[in-house]
Amino acid sequence: MGNVAESVGVSVRTLHHYDEIGLVRPSARTAAGYRVYSAGDMERLREVLAYRRLGFGLREVADLVDDPSTDTVAHLRRLRDLLRERRDRADAMVAAIDRELEARARGVDVTPEERREMLGARLYDAIGRAYPATRRTDPRIAARIWDALGDARTVLNVGAGTGSYEPRDRDVTAVEPSAVMRAQRPAGAARCVAAAAERLPFADRSFDAAMAVSTVHHWGDPIAGLREMRRVARRVVVLTFDACEPGWRDRFWLTRDYLPEFGDLLAGFPPLPGMADAIGARAEPVPVPWDCADGLFEAYWRRPAAYLEDHVRRAMSIWTRVGAQSERRAVRRLGDDLATGRWAERNRELAHLDAADLGLRLLVA
Repeated sequence: MGNVAESVGVSVRTLHHYDEIGLVRPSARTAAGYRVYSAGDMERLREVLAYRRLGFGLREVADLVDDPSTDTVAHLRRLRDLLRERRDRADAMVAAIDRELEARARGVDVTPEERREMLGARLYDAIGRAYPATRRTDPRIAARIWDALGDARTVLNVGAGTGSYEPRDRDVTAVEPSAVMRAQRPAGAARCVAAAAERLPFADRSFDAAMAVSTVHHWGDPIAGLREMRRVARRVVVLTFDACEPGWRDRFWLTRDYLPEFGDLLAGFPPLPGMADAIGARAEPVPVPWDCADGLFEAYWRRPAAYLEDHVRRAMSIWTRVGAQSERRAVRRLGDDLATGRWAERNRELAHLDAADLGLRLLVA
């Protein structure tokens, strides 16, 4: 066993622990009781260690390596994509900083909006490769969206990303501007068109329904995009965020206590009533389940330690947009409060809630 530990660069104690928790169990033992690792065991150990070195927690690693839909090749592709995502995110931030430095060298003032635009121009190409690890369809949220689609048979999914929440029992066409996102759509997914929400390349009333899930806040002109959805479809269903309700900044402990910059990001975002009026929609609250399967920003409201995991944050565009300094500060403070018990004391009322209203709203027109 010592030879195995040395060959993969971990301690024997780590291998013992993985065996005890069922993460990597050797297939056989010698007559003296020593663990014997087969080639298959070593392959699993390699996958486990690769995910661990990318910052995944043990429970998440177990879910990943035990996923029945993936094999060794799929794991290697996922690991490659995660590593490329980190590289691309760093490249995007360096490019944005270089542009700002160049502007300042010319004596040009760079406004906060321009800084956000610099980073946002490649935002989804930079963060997109992190999505497969944590962004999955949550069946309870999906049920709300699919119910709102009614009897629509043809559906346009605008800002479709990798295809979460696309109903499998309908004729779906997807629209996604990010090449990284389009490349990660699974085999058998709906056909995907490279286009922006504000300029949909379809005739009037081409679809029974148009849907958009957690994407409107990334559009250059949300109202124009919503009106385009209304133009090409008879019914419109949009999952978005209410940033105008009194006290909305305090609904979620993460933005209230650790990331106040979140409010600044939505400063120019249209108010929910304005978006609803643009398409003649009603707004319905969508509570977030405590064990939400989709790793959206609010998903871990009862599982705060998840926000300490880098790969979890990388699949949330907000962390890239607030910047590295704010992210480090928020993570450090949250980690301290979890260690001292301050977070638990401050948020004890959450412990027994099955779902929480954190501002997600479904617009149905």
